[in-house]
Amino acid sequence: MEIRPGLTIPPDELAWRTSRAGGPGGQHVNTTDSRVELIFDLAGSRVLNDRVKARLRTLGGRRVNAEGKLTISSGQHRSQHRNRGVCTDRLRALILDALRPPPPPRKKTKPSRAARQRRLTSKKQRGQTKKGRGKNWGNE
Repeated sequence: MEIRPGLTIPPDELAWRTSRAGGPGGQHVNTTDSRVELIFDLAGSRVLNDRVKARLRTLGGRRVNAEGKLTISSGQHRSQHRNRGVCTDRLRALILDALRPPPPPRKKTKPSRAARQRRLTSKKQRGQTKKGRGKNWGNE
C-alpha cells in the first residue's frame, strides 16, 4: 500500500478480517461478510521510524491495542471491496497525519486589563438587569 512516493507499507504488515455488518439491509446483510477490519502492526512495522510510530499511537487513540496493533474498520458500504478501500484510505490519512511534525505548543497568555474590566462591567450590568426583575416588596 503506497502512502506517498518513497513510502510503501508492505502487504505482510497488514491483516484483513471480515464479518457481517450490522444495521438494516435485510437478506444481503445477513448473508454477506461486508464489514472489513484492517489490522496494522505498528510495533512490528519495518518502514516507519519510532517518532512516527509514537505519533500514530497517539493519533490512533482507542484503535491501538496494548500489543501495538492499529485496527481500522468499516461497514458503511454493502460491498466488501468498497469497505476495504475506505479502510486503506483512513490508514493512509492517519499515517500522513503522523508524518507531519506536531503543532508548536500553545503560548500561555493572560487577558488584558481592559478585557478584564469589560467582563466585570458586563457582569455587573447583567446582575442589575436580573435584580430589577424581582418584585418590589417594600413599595406596594
